[in-house]
Amino acid sequence: MNPGRSLAYLASTLAFAAFSSPVLADGMLTLKSENDLFASGDDGHYTNGLEVDWSFTPDERHWTRRLADVVPGWSGAELDGVAYRAGQQIYTPNDIDRSDLVENDRPYAGLLYAGVSLFDDRQYNGWRQSDDLHFDAGIVGPASGGKAVQKNFHHLIGSDEPNGWSHQLHNEPVLNVTYKRSWWLQDSLGNLDVEYGPNAGFALGNLYTYAASGVGLRIGDNLQNSAGMPAVAPAQSGRSHFTPGQGFGWYAFASLEGRFMAHNLLLDGNTFEDSHSVDSRQWVGDALAGIALTWDSWQLTYTSVWRTDEFEAQDENDQFGSLTLSLWL
Repeated sequence: MNPGRSLAYLASTLAFAAFSSPVLADGMLTLKSENDLFASGDDGHYTNGLEVDWSFTPDERHWTRRLADVVPGWSGAELDGVAYRAGQQIYTPNDIDRSDLVENDRPYAGLLYAGVSLFDDRQYNGWRQSDDLHFDAGIVGPASGGKAVQKNFHHLIGSDEPNGWSHQLHNEPVLNVTYKRSWWLQDSLGNLDVEYGPNAGFALGNLYTYAASGVGLRIGDNLQNSAGMPAVAPAQSGRSHFTPGQGFGWYAFASLEGRFMAHNLLLDGNTFEDSHSVDSRQWVGDALAGIALTWDSWQLTYTSVWRTDEFEAQDENDQFGSLTLSLWL
């Protein structure tokens, strides 16, 4: 079967299942913007990302419970949460003024995707175990709209025009599965609540294939009314959840993660066509820190990320930030 038709069929099936479901109320809407300007002031590499999520607790008839039943190690009856996600990401070399091919810097690439996430939380003798499973389908290349979005936005704000999009990656459908398990030990520090613990996971697909491990920390007020922390690509968004109607609350968070990157399409180039590519590094690490502020049905989160070099010719580490706004409806 033609891969483009396969992708279209999968996307239409997911969309039909989602929007024909009786459960599209009593959920949390999340808007996330990721940009290097939020942290470093530069405009290059992972330069922009936008994502919209709708998360909720599925009823007993929801199609995702049947999906969980066929996934090894998962149970539809124990499924705690579900999220539908859609977004776009844009990647460029650092010097966007050049119209020629920048051979020693990462390729121009846009990514357009949609997916569904499954979440399962369990308690074990003071530990909380969180499992996240993500299924994603999308496309890399001109069909993602990355060139049009960046050019029009830079024109709107009067910024430098990116001139090298003629060298972007070719159209390629992508399918990916991502899994992460986190263990959280709940404790206290004076009047503050504390959660900390390790995590491990992996991704399989033609977009990313990697193994990852890390450790996370949350500290703040009434942590029992919230869970998780934001994630930044290539990791998928975890279950950043909070209980509405609790007044004002806050927590700070930090994490370290290391990944063994077996494959990164956005650096390694197209799978079936010749395209620009760079020599990617297999070992990549992230340091992440931020703060979340909650008021009744609203939550605003800021995250700052520092990332080690992702490819051999990279001349400096990347820094970027993320703003997330969530609202219970």
